[in-house]
Amino acid sequence: MASDTVSTSKEDADLRLKWSGRWTLAHRILALNLITVLLVGLSTLYLDVFRNHLSRERVRQTRIEATATALAIDAAGPEDQEPILATVTKSTGSRMRIYRPDGQLIADSWHLTGPTYELRDPSTQKWNKDVARALDRGFNAIVGARPLDEFIEPPVDRLQSWPEAVRAEATRKATTAVRSAPDLTPVISAAVPLKAGILLATTNDRAFTRTVRSQRAIIAAAMAVLVAISIFLSLFLARTIVRPLRRLAVAAHRVRLGRSREISVPRLPNRRDEIGLLARAVADMSQSLRHRIDNIEAFAADVTHELKNPLASLRSAVDGLDRVEDPELREKLKRIVREDVARLDRLIGDISEAARTDAELARARFEKVDLGLLIENIVHAWETRRETGDARIAFARPRKETAVVMGKPDRLARAINAIIDNAVSFSPPGGLVEVAAARVGDKVRIRIDDEGPGVPPEAREAIFNRFHSVRPEGENFGRHSGLGLAIAQAIVNGHDGEIDVQDRDDAPSGARFTIRLPAADRE
Repeated sequence: MASDTVSTSKEDADLRLKWSGRWTLAHRILALNLITVLLVGLSTLYLDVFRNHLSRERVRQTRIEATATALAIDAAGPEDQEPILATVTKSTGSRMRIYRPDGQLIADSWHLTGPTYELRDPSTQKWNKDVARALDRGFNAIVGARPLDEFIEPPVDRLQSWPEAVRAEATRKATTAVRSAPDLTPVISAAVPLKAGILLATTNDRAFTRTVRSQRAIIAAAMAVLVAISIFLSLFLARTIVRPLRRLAVAAHRVRLGRSREISVPRLPNRRDEIGLLARAVADMSQSLRHRIDNIEAFAADVTHELKNPLASLRSAVDGLDRVEDPELREKLKRIVREDVARLDRLIGDISEAARTDAELARARFEKVDLGLLIENIVHAWETRRETGDARIAFARPRKETAVVMGKPDRLARAINAIIDNAVSFSPPGGLVEVAAARVGDKVRIRIDDEGPGVPPEAREAIFNRFHSVRPEGENFGRHSGLGLAIAQAIVNGHDGEIDVQDRDDAPSGARFTIRLPAADRE
């Protein structure tokens, strides 16, 4: 098993974050999704708005051209109609037709100039045009554009074949329409009333389609940039989430196996997100687990050593009973057997209590405990069983409910009782043990003073070790297991408190044990 678990306090270079170190995972994921959706939405909205605006502008331009031509025809004589149509058709690339009120076609600019535009057959075009048309249909579906009617030249060219011309005749106002050529390019028509008849202008606006597709190409480039940004953000999330999680998983696996001398668990101190909290929690958990395992191993070794001494004495006394004939000596060996059995019983009880203290406190539900009342009961119990020559105990009881902590009453009583027991055992006959409890700031302080020889500075930490065996002169061997102060320290630590021992500053000799526990109302 590994002897130590090292939790790194410095963040590895490949796990370090700079400007995004304080972002939570929810913020990063939300930002990635919002940026992607926002850019796609803006791109689609821009292209749709641009196309609609361009379409309205081209329709308006065709209507203006038709209206201007109609005014020119009305102002000129009949002999000038065809020259006007030819001139306008050559300059605009449109097709101009004039119908009489009865619907008869009387003039067609293509008869004068020839065709000025061509409706192309999609089957004769290259594959890239098919792709462009597929993209056109897809975009129309995304934005919900209304499909255009197909433009078809009527077999019999009369005014009644053109709905926009019929509306213009009925309303005496200029009317427009937009249809779709076979290759999905728009065909714009404008019908304008004449003094005698209707002027119909039609044009296949291929420039409109080229302009829209050009803008779509720009949008496609922007989408490529968007994809690159999405990939970058995905890699960013992978770096900030997956990599540290993988590192933590590997560290946790190594902790589980326990085969390494040093198990490095990254703490990610600069991160304030959930990954940072998890890293520090796993590091602390690993360190605590390693510390517990080391304590268990050391405790098992100490228990083995401590049990061997009374067992060896017991075995020697039992073996001697078979060989000794002297009644007085046999009685002495029996007394040794009884004392060793009592010592083993006491030792096993204390070992059991020490072993379960940490686990019991880890799952305990704390409650409010008035230490004044608790210590008063402990002192009363000592006074009740005090024998002649024992030390006296004086308790300065605090005001009611001023020394209140959160904890388990029986465990706190066990810790305080162990300190009082230690103070009594080191006190001279008739000595005074003073106990006091008071609220100091956000802590409740318990002070236990005795009149014994005190504790040398070099031994003030060792006395809290398990099976510490320095006892006062004259005490019967085996009366104490050496676990009392260790159990007291474990209980105090389990209540987020601390315990220490110093020399008394108000007496020539004696030790002062001080326990500090968080007050119950501390925020």
